[in-house]
Amino acid sequence: MTTAHQIVRVAVPSPLYRLFDYRLPAKVDAATLQPGSRVLVPFGRQRLVGIVTALLSDTDVAPDKLKALLEVLDAQPALDAHLFALIQWAADYYHYPLGDAFATALPVLLRKSTAGKPASIQWWKLTDAGRKLDPNDLKRAPRQTAVIAQLLNHSEGVPRQELDVPLNVLTGLKDKGWLIDSEQTDRSQPISRIVSQEKLVLNTDQQLAVETVAAKLNGFSTFLLEGVTGSGKTEVYLQLIETVIANDKQVLILVPEIGLTPQLVSRFEKRLPVPLAILHSGLTDRQRLDAWQLARDSVAKIVIGTRSAIFTPLPNPGLIIVDEEHDTSLKQQEGFRYSARDLAVWRAHKLSIPIILGSATPSLESVYNVEQQRYQRLHLPERAGQACMPKLHLLDVRHQAMQEMLSEPLLQRIQTHLTKGGQVLVFLNRRGFSPVLLCHDCGWHADCPRCDSRMTFHQQKKQLRCHHCGHQRMVSPNCPDCGSSELIAIGQGTERVEQALTARFPDHTILRIDRDTTRRKGSLQAALSEAQSGAAQILVGTQMLAKGHHFPGVTLATILDADQGLFGSDFRSSERMAQLILQVAGRAGRGDQAGEVIIQTHQPDHPLLRQLVEQDYQAFAKAALQERSDAQLPPFTNLALLRAEAPQPGAPMAFLEQCQQWALGLQCAVQLWGPLPAPMERRAGRYRAQLMLQTSQRGELHRLLDSLIPHIESEKLARTVRWSIDVDPQDML
Repeated sequence: MTTAHQIVRVAVPSPLYRLFDYRLPAKVDAATLQPGSRVLVPFGRQRLVGIVTALLSDTDVAPDKLKALLEVLDAQPALDAHLFALIQWAADYYHYPLGDAFATALPVLLRKSTAGKPASIQWWKLTDAGRKLDPNDLKRAPRQTAVIAQLLNHSEGVPRQELDVPLNVLTGLKDKGWLIDSEQTDRSQPISRIVSQEKLVLNTDQQLAVETVAAKLNGFSTFLLEGVTGSGKTEVYLQLIETVIANDKQVLILVPEIGLTPQLVSRFEKRLPVPLAILHSGLTDRQRLDAWQLARDSVAKIVIGTRSAIFTPLPNPGLIIVDEEHDTSLKQQEGFRYSARDLAVWRAHKLSIPIILGSATPSLESVYNVEQQRYQRLHLPERAGQACMPKLHLLDVRHQAMQEMLSEPLLQRIQTHLTKGGQVLVFLNRRGFSPVLLCHDCGWHADCPRCDSRMTFHQQKKQLRCHHCGHQRMVSPNCPDCGSSELIAIGQGTERVEQALTARFPDHTILRIDRDTTRRKGSLQAALSEAQSGAAQILVGTQMLAKGHHFPGVTLATILDADQGLFGSDFRSSERMAQLILQVAGRAGRGDQAGEVIIQTHQPDHPLLRQLVEQDYQAFAKAALQERSDAQLPPFTNLALLRAEAPQPGAPMAFLEQCQQWALGLQCAVQLWGPLPAPMERRAGRYRAQLMLQTSQRGELHRLLDSLIPHIESEKLARTVRWSIDVDPQDML
């Protein structure tokens, strides 16, 4: 037996579903160690950073096997009690090893024993000579003029990140004796910002939404802010945030994509004179840690980030906002498969603060929660300002002559809008030149050697690429089977559509925005800026163009292939297609000119398309929910997928068949479907299979998984595969 509180239970980053006990060294006072603290521990041949979960007086580990903790890394816990509880609950709900869950939630540098101290911040301020300068005397140096003008309003100085100029501009002013710089590590120094935009006048529906949420800022409520595209949801957010930060509280805002972050940050910076913390995967590890620490130290009043920002510490929380709450990017698809939206609701509930879920096309789960009176719906049915919703038209392309998926009636409408000075958006959710490269003589087609899929032909790079695993190779001029040079590109992607539009409209600038054209850092923002400025008259792209962007010059939005999502194998296909159609449609008519939307289809009588065009998203959602209810699919039942993959074709199915037998023996009220090979059985050189678990009783699902995991961990067969559990899966493929 060990004396009181000399055992530390630690969550170590590993795939094992268990915690590990360590002996507390004599040099460490147990009274100073709390759950949530980082510690360095020996683990096999490694030294890993783990998280303390408890202090104990006893352990089942034999004294000679009990290793000593190496080092305590935090004077104060890295994770406060609330964040600790959030991660613990999430690991339990999504059935993921707790040590790995903690590691996922922490910034990368905090997973190492050598990091964690705040980096210094470089501050710049005017010298006495600089303060005597008249900015008008520097008109030939506009960037220097901007710096002088900005610093004249800040006697205490401004941190480097607030000065949007190259460093050589600052050092040039320093060399002239007009600026001085200093290094500070004190993060309590407030960062002020000049507000350059006034709040907008709200319409009746926006005002009601603001007043409704503002009346409940002192407790938990979930609001679904459903507003048509361009209805001013962001302005509602801004005016509520102003109220929250006036009470010295913090706001967390989650967005699904990095591409949406800069435009939101820019708008917030122009309106709110408080520090912001930005968190997304495009930042360096140091930048992410700095932002995380600014939020933890209450310096940042607003935190804006993508999915993982849900794990940001908030000492003074006042409001959580999830923008585009329907977007599947908010669900992690690998490793720790958590839903940031659902964790945000849990977090708001535990913090007793309100949460707003915003979308023009809310998920059916959120619509269902409104029906069940768990959420309160706030509706913005009209566009803000003078803009009107665009008219939607179905264009029947049966029997039409097509030029690279562009029908003649569509091309004529494009010409009409261009002639009137409007911008045109052409949407196709398939990048590359052609999805199939075929030999005309022998029928050979370019398959991916690692996946059960065709390779996409990219003409500009003369490459074949697999969009599933990333495998690529140069295109040979001859067929590898018969040697023929008659290789034909079948089907269309954005690259091919761009080429066709260039041939038809040679006098107009065409801008393509997809993953291929925006790979370099900063290229997406540059392309979006060009699109927003109107410099390009025709915009061609994938769903990167559809998500929340404001293109005031677009008067015509076209969807080339609306049928793509009507017959998908995933039961959510029709929901996602409806959301995508309306999101694309929402890019049109946001400025002074009226908008039009043309949807090409071979299924003009399909009830889904008819509902979207003739009624609205609410009508579609109501009908879709009824279908889900009849089929007993989510949100009326609960799902989990047990997935397995391996280099050998038979191993995943054998493993899942064994899991099925264990599950049947546990006698839970859960239906088992499968196991079956995944719809794409081979991907990235690995064979995949899945077993679906379905029940109307959520508790039964978790009871089964809790009982199943120990069986899996103890089974030798499990070592032949890579397995995972996905609770509330968003991707069934």
